[in-house]
Amino acid sequence: MEKESKKKSLQGVVTSNKMDKTVVVSVQRSMMHPLYKKILRKNKRYKAHDAKNECRIGDTVRIMECRPLSKDKHFRVVQIMERVK
Repeated sequence: MEKESKKKSLQGVVTSNKMDKTVVVSVQRSMMHPLYKKILRKNKRYKAHDAKNECRIGDTVRIMECRPLSKDKHFRVVQIMERVK
């Protein structure tokens, strides 16, 4: 039986791959406003480590939390879910 990882795993879209071995992933989540009950979409951008420079802009990827790799890079690309055409 496999053990479930306690590390945070997120899915998002690659918005930039200009850096070496680093991609910027935009993760969108929905939340309900506490008072007005309207559904809001929140975007957050994470820098993730892409060891083989495989990701392209527009790819959907899964990223997972890891030890700090630089000042603001705390995630790594685990899997490319969908390639951009």
